[in-house]
Amino acid sequence: MELKVIKTDGTETGRTVTLSDKIFGVEPNNHVVWLDVKHYLASQRQGTHASLEKSMISGSTRKLRRQKGGGGARFGSIKSPLLRGGARVFGPQPRDYGFKLNKKVKRLARISALSAKAKEDSIIVMEQFDFETPKTKNFVTVLKNTNLFDKKTLFVVNELSKNVYLSSRNLERTSVTTISNLNTYQILNARNLVIFEPVAPQFDEFFKINE
Repeated sequence: MELKVIKTDGTETGRTVTLSDKIFGVEPNNHVVWLDVKHYLASQRQGTHASLEKSMISGSTRKLRRQKGGGGARFGSIKSPLLRGGARVFGPQPRDYGFKLNKKVKRLARISALSAKAKEDSIIVMEQFDFETPKTKNFVTVLKNTNLFDKKTLFVVNELSKNVYLSSRNLERTSVTTISNLNTYQILNARNLVIFEPVAPQFDEFFKINE
């Protein structure tokens, strides 16, 4: 797959880069993509929800009325879930929602996501740029020049520049990441994938295509 390299002003540089068909030209595996996205979202959950059960509530354990013959539901102490202010039955407790996912599955999921973006013609290769000082206005200018300002865009860089990162941090629809931190959810969540020119040859090495 061959793509033209564009400048930050939206014009072409006259250079092209070749992206490996083993990464950007495979048939996407939707099931492993779903597994990897589920794994990522599960890992983001804090899992700090909690509810009070009977052993956690202070109150008398005296049985309030006899077991049968009262015409209503049976219950014992004032901590019963049937009463106002009582405990909760089988309520949520703090837990970890994460689960194990094999490295090969994650790798195939990312390759599938990248291939899906390539099929949609949503991948752009841009020459590497940096800013002297962090300024959101400079990043907005780049986005407007390349018609990406109002679209969800993910920039993939080789090394995370502090000024580039800080300049994009306040932009709701734009995010910057390195190739080593790239994940399936980020790829699918973005409408366009912008790859810095020096990063393009690194995909083969990162995904260990030749092994």
